[in-house]
This record gives sequence, structure tokens and C-alpha cells, in this order.
Amino acid sequence: QVQLVETGGGLVQAGESLRLSCVASGSFFSINTMAWYRQTPGKQREVVAQVSSGDTTNYADSVKDRFTISRDNAKNTVYLQMNSLKPEDTAVYFCNADVVRMTPSKATFRYWGQGTQVTVSS
Repeated sequence: QVQLVETGGGLVQAGESLRLSCVASGSFFSINTMAWYRQTPGKQREVVAQVSSGDTTNYADSVKDRFTISRDNAKNTVYLQMNSLKPEDTAVYFCNADVVRMTPSKATFRYWGQGTQVTVSS
């Protein structure tokens, strides 16, 4: 099995920064795309940022120039550096990863973390 565990959420004031981390553990061959999503009550989960295995990144327009996604393949970890936080960034943040496993043939599965709360006060 594969587990993703997010850390780094919390309560901050507008304009401050937070760094989220998500570590993948378990038995797998490799990890393709890793991403961060967020969700607020009553709304659909939305993608915030993605990073490919080749370090190509994509961002939602609402976070461009404020958030930076990165990954450390040696540590199976994806990060989300969030600067200049706004109250509208308040949400539960989830990471996911497209993990390649030998089951026994090579196949890709998407796994999700349990989420971490980010609250930005005005």
C-alpha cells in the first residue's frame, strides 16, 4: 500500500507564509505527477499546483506568483510554499500522487493524503 501524509498547515494572518509538505511511503516503483488541491465546505476540490516527474509545474491562476510547488524525489516528498496568503486561501489542502506500482505488471494509481487545514485570518 501507499500512504501520503501532509504536514505544515495552521493558522496565519493575511500576508504571512506557510510551507506544506507531503511524504509518500510504501511499496512503489516510482511517482509521476504530484499535486496539491484544496477544498472549502460546499465547494468542489480544486487543483492548486502540479509538478511532473520532470519538474514541469502548473498553477491555478489564483495562486500564481504567490505559491511555489517543488519536489524532492529522493525523499518522495512534494512541497507547497505559500507566500502572501489571503483569507480566500483558507481551505483544507490535499496532496495527491500518481504512483507507479508493480501489481505485478506496471500500473499507475492515484493516491490522496488526508488533508491539512490552512486558515488565513484577515
